[in-house]
Amino acid sequence: MRTIVNISMPASLKKEVDRAIQKGSYASTSEYFRHAIRALKEKELYESVMRSEKEFAHGKGKKLRSLRDLM
Repeated sequence: MRTIVNISMPASLKKEVDRAIQKGSYASTSEYFRHAIRALKEKELYESVMRSEKEFAHGKGKKLRSLRDLM
């Protein structure tokens, strides 16, 4: 099920979105923003993994033997 969300933005940002759609990079404004949100979530996940790797390298991690160790 989809939900409709209305947003407001400066005209300059709307022009950038429109240009991306006109170039064929996206089929619609909705697709543009879905992609942007997915990219943000991917970046956050990547940063979380990098933090975890640093902690692990400094001896602050815990080796998991199975998924049950996460609980």
